Amino acid sequence: MRSTERFSGSLFVFLILGFLLGLSQGYKFYVGGGDGWVTSPSERYSQWAERNRFQVNDTIFFKYKKGSDSVLIVSKDDYYSCSTKNPIKSLADGDSTFIFDRSGPFFFISGNSDNCSNGQKLIIVVMAVRPKPLPPAPYSPITPASSPQPASSSPAVSPDARIPSGSDGPARVPSTNNKSGSAGLTAGSLSVGLVLGASIGVSFVLGGLLS
Repeated sequence: MRSTERFSGSLFVFLILGFLLGLSQGYKFYVGGGDGWVTSPSERYSQWAERNRFQVNDTIFFKYKKGSDSVLIVSKDDYYSCSTKNPIKSLADGDSTFIFDRSGPFFFISGNSDNCSNGQKLIIVVMAVRPKPLPPAPYSPITPASSPQPASSSPAVSPDARIPSGSDGPARVPSTNNKSGSAGLTAGSLSVGLVLGASIGVSFVLGGLLS
């Protein structure tokens, strides 16, 4: 049982590696299908290119008879004029391959200018490389900032609230000022009494002398 699981795991790893290797190497396209690189293909090269999608690292394969023809990678102007004088690259080994190393248009013509004028030429547009999408950012909820709480203050206590329960009113505290006022009042009354007594005594004395 364990050997079977190990074999299945190894097979899965090899399949993944093969798939990734295939992606890194790209696909191989045969120009013209079974006809190859000829002057009169059963399907025009422009139509063949339009129904395919080319990406960076893909490979195209040109099949032709060595020594009788060749493939030239040229500029846009040389493509439309079928000029073979200043090729960017020349392929002439009979089984020629070319790997797309960038996105954008590529222009191929026959090394024989007459063949190029008869339609043996090809434009391939390589799709732009799309960057891998970034993983979504982790969700982080935004918590609202808490408003500062006002400082707690002790409630004002009414003077009546400090009166003990069961009492009729606030406790009266005798004041020392009341004592001094009472003492001043007693001394004043005593002085008035002495004056009245002295006046009565003088009246009696004068009355005796006059009689």
